[in-house]
Amino acid sequence: LKAEWEIRFPHSLGLLYSAFTYFTGFKVNSGEYKLMGLAPYGEPLYVNQIKDHLIDIKDDGTFRLNLDYFDFATGLKMTNRRFNQLFGGPERNTDNPVTVREMDIARSIQQVTEEVVLKLARTIRRETGIPNLCMAGGVALNCVANGKLVDEKIFDGLWVQPAAGDAGGALGAALCAWHQHLGNDRSVSTGDKMRGSYLGPEYGPAEIEDFLSTKGAPAQRLSDSELVEKVAALLADGNVVGWYQGRMEYGPRALGNRSILGDARSPEMQTTMNLKIKFRESFRPFAPAVLAEKSSQVFTLGVESPYMLLVGQVGENWRKATNGSEKGKRGLDQLKVQRSEIPAITHVDYSARVQTVHSETNPLFHQLLQRFEEKTRTPVLVNTSFNVRGEPIVCRPEEAYNCFMQTNIDYLVMGPYLLAKTEQAGRREDFARQFELD
Repeated sequence: LKAEWEIRFPHSLGLLYSAFTYFTGFKVNSGEYKLMGLAPYGEPLYVNQIKDHLIDIKDDGTFRLNLDYFDFATGLKMTNRRFNQLFGGPERNTDNPVTVREMDIARSIQQVTEEVVLKLARTIRRETGIPNLCMAGGVALNCVANGKLVDEKIFDGLWVQPAAGDAGGALGAALCAWHQHLGNDRSVSTGDKMRGSYLGPEYGPAEIEDFLSTKGAPAQRLSDSELVEKVAALLADGNVVGWYQGRMEYGPRALGNRSILGDARSPEMQTTMNLKIKFRESFRPFAPAVLAEKSSQVFTLGVESPYMLLVGQVGENWRKATNGSEKGKRGLDQLKVQRSEIPAITHVDYSARVQTVHSETNPLFHQLLQRFEEKTRTPVLVNTSFNVRGEPIVCRPEEAYNCFMQTNIDYLVMGPYLLAKTEQAGRREDFARQFELD
């Protein structure tokens, strides 16, 4: 590989986005996805201010930042007083509620980010003639921008490494050393060699059984077919299920091995999961896991999205008539409008961060979705990461059990074992741990 063009530090689209993450009261290097999720609630009222004062975008997508407004290159903060004055006051204190100002700012910087990404993509296609695009880095986790790239059909194929960002950079450095410095052969394949991103640690039935025995936790052991049947019924009845299977996902997304699952048809599921299970902000949307072969019947994406890195729209046939109830609503009031038959995963702009589930890479999760569809005629489940706000995704059986016990998750599946909350001993306080909120 040879670099054809580069835009050097401190002129960084990712750092620009992080500056707005900081200004809107979220944590840099972990809260950028919150800013992205907040954007649909707002209006792009600050786009001109951003482009007039903060970033000079050329027609080919290259850009320069106006460093007079930023402190990240030389100081300890992302922004400065001049930045504050441009947006009518200081950054939001994390303890204060999110206001319409933050929503409008989020929408504005998201729109500017998409403009840069699309312009750069068009330039790369025009200059190189190469039909496929690979992306990495933190901005490549902006699944809304990725979805726009797919919609625009600038490239025939788009590949985003599932652990794009700092973790992916570490993997890239290791691969560079292995192939370029040590001279090992590199196999080139047009297929997906990530194996569903299930590359992490695995704890088998024997290890899970040992943990449950030590804990004295009541559990029922089931065959795969019995487990799928039982869990599909529990989900269809509105229960929330912790789903712990096989090898852990490599990357920031839970893809059906370290997941919390719920019924996407439930109007209350988003609020329940946000406030009572994940303990996170009410505005944040949840992602759908959908049978890959049924994805085009539910979403408009039109391509596979096995790593939850593309945003598509809920299809017209799944939308509900709102009868004008959304008119005039601003901010979080938009959450009160039920927009589709699967409201738990439908964002206020009808978007959804889609995971297509494939039988080849996760057969058990695929079977669960199939059985759920047979019961409900809905090939979609809510799929969110198995953790609470501020915690890493669970890895070991003990972590899965502790998260289950300290939240309102109703049932826990660990390998072949099914645990009911009502049968467990101990109080929530016995399992609660304190983490710094992200």
